[in-house]
Amino acid sequence: MSKEYMHFDTTEYARRLKKVREAMAKAGVDVLVETDPANMYYLTGYDGWSFYVPQHVLVSADEGEPVWVGRGVDLGGAKLTCWMKPENVLAYPEVLVQNLPKHPSQFLAQEIEKRGWGKKRIGVPTDCYYFTPRANSVLRKELPNAKFVEVDLLVNWVRLVKSEPEIALMRQAGKITEKIVDTFYRVMRPGVRQCDAAGEILKSCAVGTAEFGGDYASCMPFIPIGAQTAASHLTWTDQLIQKGQSTYIECSGVRLRYHSPLARSIQFGKPPQKMVDVNKVVLEGMEAALDEARPGKTPHDMAMAWQKVLDRNGLSKESRIGYPTGIGYPPDWGEHTASLRKDDRTVLEPNMTFHMILGMWMDGWGFESSETFRITDKSAECFANVERGLKVID
Repeated sequence: MSKEYMHFDTTEYARRLKKVREAMAKAGVDVLVETDPANMYYLTGYDGWSFYVPQHVLVSADEGEPVWVGRGVDLGGAKLTCWMKPENVLAYPEVLVQNLPKHPSQFLAQEIEKRGWGKKRIGVPTDCYYFTPRANSVLRKELPNAKFVEVDLLVNWVRLVKSEPEIALMRQAGKITEKIVDTFYRVMRPGVRQCDAAGEILKSCAVGTAEFGGDYASCMPFIPIGAQTAASHLTWTDQLIQKGQSTYIECSGVRLRYHSPLARSIQFGKPPQKMVDVNKVVLEGMEAALDEARPGKTPHDMAMAWQKVLDRNGLSKESRIGYPTGIGYPPDWGEHTASLRKDDRTVLEPNMTFHMILGMWMDGWGFESSETFRITDKSAECFANVERGLKVID
């Protein structure tokens, strides 16, 4: 691997492998098959837009490096970005790519057999975007002597507590997020097409700051206007922004695949009283929830603090108010583990990182505000420094 592309030193990767192997031991897994690109990056450093074809990382419970197995045309990128020795960076033949009845799992099974793992307890995902039912069935057919163990999110749970180098990258991502939101505030104006504003916002994602560049985010910026704000996860159209409308952005700066999402809202002209009221409740609720974000507390505690504010003001919100974030690849930047919601009793620890997203989608309009933060020894540290609350633009 070229040091130019090595984002962490081998000590950091050894620490991660140790934690993953401890989790494997608890799950009774001898060999882990990992296919989530965020987890592959976490374990190997591999970083490429190649997750539309099967690719894998094998981790043995014994000592040794992980093994990356991907498509032949991606081997060059893997050798540039993976930290392992060349013999642990492998490519399956091109003839296996989208060529039924062949499948890359056949090559993967052969490699598992070659390494003496064909009779081991092999952990495979069952609920992963990147490991299809066909990939699973072919692998099981090709390894008839293996004992398959269904494991989901094993590496994701390990990733929940970040190292100091990871926290440093999320702080940098937060600085890029500040620039993105500054651009949003500058370019969103009545008479401007949504798509033209989106182009400037996307540019700021890539440019980053003067000190360090940005990267593509796992999700496009969500920048609805007017009635669109009553819904979540809408991107943009070519319609004109109108005076009297509102808008919000949910976006993320990205630094070396580490995300720091943020949401903020704008009203063009005098805001209606209902929006002023919701803005006030959301800010109060955010403070109440963040006050519970400290070691020993739980997501349940944070969600209930938020809920008490809603109850006091006669409002409701059915969806969770947050999730862990960090490394991200499309289609999302969440880690799929703990959630900031009632009855999630995960005990908060220092260097867990969450995106608390307080989206209030009402009848015909909506409002969003959020923060990405880490749990410190005593409280929450937000990664971006952007004034909270509704921004009114005349």
